[in-house]
Amino acid sequence: MSLQSILQAFATVFPAELPDKTMVATVVLVTRYRRPFWVWAGAVAAFSVHVVVAVAAGSAIGLLPDPLVKSVVAVLFLVGGLMLLREARRGTDDEIDAEAEPTTTVRASVIGSFGLIVLAEWGDLTQLATASLAAKSGDPFGTGVGALAALASVAAIAATFGGRIVRRVPLHKINYVGAAVFLALAAWTVFELVAS
Repeated sequence: MSLQSILQAFATVFPAELPDKTMVATVVLVTRYRRPFWVWAGAVAAFSVHVVVAVAAGSAIGLLPDPLVKSVVAVLFLVGGLMLLREARRGTDDEIDAEAEPTTTVRASVIGSFGLIVLAEWGDLTQLATASLAAKSGDPFGTGVGALAALASVAAIAATFGGRIVRRVPLHKINYVGAAVFLALAAWTVFELVAS
């Protein structure tokens, strides 16, 4: 496990996850359940499932010849960047329902959060990015740790400050940052492919 793999995964996944539907969903879940810590715990459990699946897929991709892996990774990053750019250009942000009915049990908070996030994130951009990074880095464990830390951090921000953040910084603007990171990673991967 290398620090470089951890930091690269964190730096890639964090800005891509900030404007994602999961951040809005976490804010809504906190508004509904009124239990930020338990919503966060359910979300992190769901993210753990996704990271394990992504790292396993990335490790399998990593067994392919290096030029093919770099080509696949570049395409995945390019597609991810274009998807984020498209979302940013739409310029719309989801409204948060502050009047939702609260649920009082811890169990309902954790299970509800886990269920929603595990379904919402399946095949998501950050899961694809994690798989790509695991394939490229050759360090699936470090990539998994970095990706999970990024996902848990975004969930923590959403659970703690989400309502205030969404009211002040439009999510479509954050999408531009995520798009820039993904497009830069695609360009870097193409450069590595051509240079090797």
